[in-house]
Amino acid sequence: MNNLLEVKNLSISFSSGQNAPEVVSGVSFHIKPGEILALVGESGCGKSASCLALTGLLPSPPAIRRAESITFYSNGKSIDLTTGNQRRLRQVRGGHIAYIFQEPTASLNPVMRIGAQIEEVLKLHRPEIRDCKKEIISLLKQVGITSAENRINAYPHELSGGMQQRVMIAMALAGDPELLIADEPTTALDVTVQAQILELLDNLRRQRQMAVILISHNLGVVSRLADRIAVMYAGKIVESGSAGDVLFSPRHPYTRALIAAIPVLGNRAAKLNTIPGMVPTPENFPAGCRFSSRCNELCRQEENIAALCRSVSPEETAVSDGHIVCCHCIPGENK
Repeated sequence: MNNLLEVKNLSISFSSGQNAPEVVSGVSFHIKPGEILALVGESGCGKSASCLALTGLLPSPPAIRRAESITFYSNGKSIDLTTGNQRRLRQVRGGHIAYIFQEPTASLNPVMRIGAQIEEVLKLHRPEIRDCKKEIISLLKQVGITSAENRINAYPHELSGGMQQRVMIAMALAGDPELLIADEPTTALDVTVQAQILELLDNLRRQRQMAVILISHNLGVVSRLADRIAVMYAGKIVESGSAGDVLFSPRHPYTRALIAAIPVLGNRAAKLNTIPGMVPTPENFPAGCRFSSRCNELCRQEENIAALCRSVSPEETAVSDGHIVCCHCIPGENK
């Protein structure tokens, strides 16, 4: 199956100066129609910035986006998203690629009824729709909102957090997108509602054959949905592959540390594993592997390998078909 989206060597910096540090460096990934790709990593790793940059949503200035190519394929045609053509990008946003943002209360207009907000999307991206009210009610029902006929006149503050997130999903679907980017869609929701929202996203992508990029820091969440996983750390993808490969055969120390930090239900005696330190700021990215200052495995490596980790940025290594790792000391690999 051909790719729906291909991103090659995406880099992002935030400054008008020539020597601005890159917050995202050389990120490459792809996604196929109907597939769920999860971008995971700690806060500040560049997940959201990378996805916002795809359709030019980062304000420029101060954002500076560079990429070898960002190509979206629709109906047999390729769309170059690296161009600065704002008119073309506005057509792509919502129509081909739609977003669900982290906080629905901040994304929904508090002084507009939800029906009017969804109608704006319909008029912009699907002007052929004659009966907007009927379509809005249908969309609200698709995302599990009861009494949709009455809800269209509600203001955002009259809805719960879970209902607001469902409205955000309905707005995203209103443009009939081929790719949905869900940025931490279950943030601030209780566990029961989280499960409902995730199940809804999975059902919708199956019904519509819609691809989904799921941004999350929670490996437990993505393990339920993702077909493939890309692990980001300090602005770089350090490991990517099928969900099975990444979760059950992790090869990068950061991926293994994230998995080890997942709490085990009922295991009260065990001490919770943590990753020491914090994600470095772009100004303080190490010269070599960006995870080297926090890597628990660095001290157990041979000194020449440890020195290499601190001074030379590792290149991508294919450990199996489709399973890519950026590390100088991959378990099972001869160095």
